[in-house]
Amino acid sequence: AEYMGVIKIKRIKKIIKNNNKKSNQNNMFNIFRPSNPSNSSETSASLPTTNKKAVLLVIQKKDEEDWGKIFAGCKLSDGREISVVQCGWDDILVSADISSTYPLRVDVNNVKSKRSEMIKPDFCLVRNEVYTPFSDHRNQLYGLMYANLPSVNSLHSIYMFCERPVIQAEVNKINKRLGDDVFPLVDQSYFSNHRALIYGNTFPAVVKVGSAHAGYGKMKIANHHDMEDFRSVMTMTEGKFCTAEPFIVGRYDLRIQKIGNNFRAYKRMSLSGDWKTNTGTAHMEEIEMTEKYRIWAEEAGKMFGGLDILSVDAIHDEKTGKELIMEVNGTSSGFVPDPSNQQDNENLKKLVIEKMNACCVQSS
Repeated sequence: AEYMGVIKIKRIKKIIKNNNKKSNQNNMFNIFRPSNPSNSSETSASLPTTNKKAVLLVIQKKDEEDWGKIFAGCKLSDGREISVVQCGWDDILVSADISSTYPLRVDVNNVKSKRSEMIKPDFCLVRNEVYTPFSDHRNQLYGLMYANLPSVNSLHSIYMFCERPVIQAEVNKINKRLGDDVFPLVDQSYFSNHRALIYGNTFPAVVKVGSAHAGYGKMKIANHHDMEDFRSVMTMTEGKFCTAEPFIVGRYDLRIQKIGNNFRAYKRMSLSGDWKTNTGTAHMEEIEMTEKYRIWAEEAGKMFGGLDILSVDAIHDEKTGKELIMEVNGTSSGFVPDPSNQQDNENLKKLVIEKMNACCVQSS
């Protein structure tokens, strides 16, 4: 009896050991299975098929404007909240694959946390220049274009605005179509490099090297001797192009601004005495939006398939008394500081929401 009891105990231990082994094997393979197989269909069905929020990528440094506050509480017509991710061009990496479920991936570098965040934007608002004398972010722009991301302004127009001669070519077309009485321009010449630089207009003159902005790459040339000196300096620019135009003594500058269907006109008078009237201290006042100014903005708004944000800069020639258009600026056009820019930002917010509803909300 004692012997049989020992055998039974050994058999019981063996059974327990085999059961534990099977249990461990099942646990090992359970990591590849749903935790509750009977509810697996319910689990997959409950996963969201679309983002609960519409992601708006804003390309503008936060120290210039806080678009998260401006869009706070805003929703699309389908009820989705607009989530704003704001950064500069140099803070993003872009990858695009149109055959993927998510054709566009943007990695955003968070300066404060020093971490990278991956987003899948639905729309983009661009307020910073892509190409400047200090940085070239056209590769990031190409990625957004590759994925056909809708944007304000359009990515195509932003690409075209990277080079000043391309912009001026469109402005020249408008002048040729409407004439000097309706769309008057400052007389400007283009030279592909230093060897082509043979200036035949009046002095003093203003030369601009490359596609610089905000007064950079610009010089005032007193006479043809100084022009020859400048020409020798141009040889060191590795084949850069330049433009030249007569220097105009201006009584004041004009800026005609367009945001969607909202127009404003400003007069700027320099207080610092700098011949570069767009730099230094100046007095800015809003003036009446005349029909002439409206035509300038509306015609410029047709460039490159349409511009939602633009500004037309002009100068009043003291010698002739005429107002002449100097240039057209696009998506990065600066707004006049407070209190005017609060209304401008509100108009731009409404414009972006309207565009997002048109392209990001599925029609029923």
